[in-house]
Amino acid sequence: MAVAIAPDQPAIGAHQVDLSEARPFVKWVGGKRQLIHELVRRAPRREEIGTYYEPFLGGGALFFHLQPASAVLTDSNRRLIRAYCGIRDDVEGVIDRLKTYRHLHEKHFFLKMRKLDVDDQKEDAGVAAWLIYLNRTAYNGRYRVNSRNFFNVLFGDYKNPRICDEENLRCCAEVLKSAKEIEVRDFAEATKDAKEGDFVYFDPPYAALTETSKFTDYTSDGFSDDDQIRLRDVAADLKRRRVRVLISNSSAKRVSSWYEAFKRVPVGARRSVNCKPDSRGRVRELLIY
Repeated sequence: MAVAIAPDQPAIGAHQVDLSEARPFVKWVGGKRQLIHELVRRAPRREEIGTYYEPFLGGGALFFHLQPASAVLTDSNRRLIRAYCGIRDDVEGVIDRLKTYRHLHEKHFFLKMRKLDVDDQKEDAGVAAWLIYLNRTAYNGRYRVNSRNFFNVLFGDYKNPRICDEENLRCCAEVLKSAKEIEVRDFAEATKDAKEGDFVYFDPPYAALTETSKFTDYTSDGFSDDDQIRLRDVAADLKRRRVRVLISNSSAKRVSSWYEAFKRVPVGARRSVNCKPDSRGRVRELLIY
């Protein structure tokens, strides 16, 4: 059934967009769509937020849900940040590329795209299309790189992957206009100017429950317990400056001990990315605020 869009809805070119439908354009390990209602319960209302900060942007589920009037969006993954910039600045260019990829899609083309030195792409729209295509067609929808920063996920062999979601991409482009900064930046640097009335959501790579459960290959660099402690110290400083803070992390015992000065609540989340389908059960996470 077609959804009627009010006349005052924003438009990109000749296309009207319904911003209430905006959702992450990539599937990211640790994505928060399933926990949105738990996050929103502990976040200020949109109209109460001065500037929204998300230093571990990933799929940006909370950003797209809140749609703040002003935002600073950062991440350590340069390709991801370039993808966000490409969608904000040239969404029609991203869509045109993805339409072409949709017609070319097969294993041979996937392997060709996987080997592409995407960092040589001059246009952010090209990086965005590359990342979205591989994210939608790689096995289990993962983005993962090896120590040399090469994408190394296997071909997904899906019958009809949704390579080009035009409507959502245009919605994302419109929502991203509120972002005064979309940059590669360390989380401490990214939040140094946050002030009372602002809201910071930290969703870092989670502290490992065990040594064998680590997943730190969003980029070629990891995120150690020393990084986790540095994040705790940044969050504590923001708290002293009366900046609203919300943090997601694992339920490892040491995480709770790091944040004794904060409220902590366990929540259940479904693990959506795992090489074994029967291992995608519910896991316990912590929300810290």
